[in-house]
Amino acid sequence: MAFRVIGFNDPIFSGLQDMLGVSDQELEKPANTPSTKYVRDAKAMAATPVDIKEYPDSYVFVLDMPGLKSEEIKVQAEDNNVLVVTGMRQRVDEKEKEVKYVRMERRIGKFMRKFLLPENANVDAISAVCVDGVLTISVQKLPPPEPKKPRTIQVQIG
Repeated sequence: MAFRVIGFNDPIFSGLQDMLGVSDQELEKPANTPSTKYVRDAKAMAATPVDIKEYPDSYVFVLDMPGLKSEEIKVQAEDNNVLVVTGMRQRVDEKEKEVKYVRMERRIGKFMRKFLLPENANVDAISAVCVDGVLTISVQKLPPPEPKKPRTIQVQIG
């Protein structure tokens, strides 16, 4: 009885490869090369621009979110002082099936941004408002700690 070793160029494997939509280039990549999903997610993070402003009493994050409704955007504050903004931008389904995109530059899919907040950020006092496609997140600052007053110690005679 002979055993057959199935390689990447075997017809069975190439049929599976076609069904799964995996390219030859992805199979030949070294193990430490980032996956396509990782690269796509990294691009989504980089493609969500933000302006960060510091005021005397707060930090303000301004993100462009064109075409998104407030229920499609999620803002979370994690325990380790990390602010996370996530969401999903979807393409509007066209009613006509004859529509053919000539050019598509607007991003679709998941987006995410993470921000490490300073220690003086009050994670319990965060507000987020989305108006005309601009998301504004305000993070209040904690009041500065009061300076410690010198404590007088009573000297006993002994």
